[in-house]
Amino acid sequence: MDYFTHQGGALHCEDVPLSEIADAVGTPVYVYSSATMVRHAQVLRQSLEPLADPLIAYAVKANPNAAVLATLGAEGLGADVVSGGEYRRALSAGIAPEKIVFSGVGKTEEEMALALEGGLFQFNLESVEEAEMLSAVATRLGRRAPVGFRVNPDVVAGTHAKISTGSAENKFGVPFADALAAYRRAAELPGLDVQGVAVHIGSQLTSLDPLEAAFTKVGMLIGNLRDAGHVITVADLGGGLGIPYNSDLPSPPSPEEYGAMVRRVASGWNVRLVFEPGRLIVGNAGVLLTRVIRVKPGSTHPFVVVDAAMNDLMRPALYDAWHSIEAVAPHGSKATVNVVGPVCETGDTFAMGREMDTVQPGELVIFRTAGAYAAAMSSTYNSRPLTPEVLVHGSDWAVVRKRIDIDRLIAADAVPEWLVAARA
Repeated sequence: MDYFTHQGGALHCEDVPLSEIADAVGTPVYVYSSATMVRHAQVLRQSLEPLADPLIAYAVKANPNAAVLATLGAEGLGADVVSGGEYRRALSAGIAPEKIVFSGVGKTEEEMALALEGGLFQFNLESVEEAEMLSAVATRLGRRAPVGFRVNPDVVAGTHAKISTGSAENKFGVPFADALAAYRRAAELPGLDVQGVAVHIGSQLTSLDPLEAAFTKVGMLIGNLRDAGHVITVADLGGGLGIPYNSDLPSPPSPEEYGAMVRRVASGWNVRLVFEPGRLIVGNAGVLLTRVIRVKPGSTHPFVVVDAAMNDLMRPALYDAWHSIEAVAPHGSKATVNVVGPVCETGDTFAMGREMDTVQPGELVIFRTAGAYAAAMSSTYNSRPLTPEVLVHGSDWAVVRKRIDIDRLIAADAVPEWLVAARA
């Protein structure tokens, strides 16, 4: 469920007409619903009851906007971070250090030191080599690093190849067969407190079967680690549960179904469970609001050219991802069209042969389910301004990331002295 609804023939975000935001801020612009995010966080929390004190660590990479983080932090969520920048964002948004999990395959010494000095719940280590680096940093700083290894269970996630992370050929984690040796080595290293096991097999999963297979392997590993003398008190089950993008396809499993599976599989583990939802919380809480520039004839279908482009919403070009496309003020008629942006790339295409609301130049359109991996992946390709973001709360709204325009982009560049002299 989300809080983007038609009222009086026009689409609103909660109680705010999207046309009001477009007129005030311009387009393209991302618009987020606070109520949708809060509801999704609450539904997930309820689905995990009666687990003892689970840590829900929101995956910051999905949408790192400070206002989004503050909204979720106020709901009691922690943060799963994969860089020093995300760690700093989480802290600045008011998320407590003891609720932060530091994941990621390429942590640097500087990032390790940052988190050790600022505090965190756990480092999810990706290799023995990383454990050795962290040990050296922790020893140098006189700190203790709480750690667990991310294990790669070699489970096919059944999702897009570019967001699958749990197969043997993926770069993530320690191979399952090597896990006992990795933990044995970590226990020998100074400065490390071995406490957990972590797993994450991919994103946008539409079946519980691969998750259950991975979690079953985690349970076996916990038993083997304890038999080897390790004290395991944490199991990080990652995230990845899919959300509905295309209403014509079967819906992914619900949070309630996911929670029931987790409770069944993890029964008896005697650990604190950690979850890393991202898309599940914010995906359907956002839309990309754009305006039609023109409708251009095509050989098969007309092209609807909008002012949003692949630099604003990369997912269709990167993953062939589907986003529902709707008119903000529909006329009631439909047409089959190609929806494209203005960037000089053939890949700047959002939909081909899509039946959607009939639209005219100057009218507003939204791309739904754009709250996750959308603004976070935006760029200034073609020297286009960086898309602004707006957060709605009831009848109130605020710009939570300003549009970074071409003047600011040019000012960020520097021309070396020899070129300045040459053109004087």
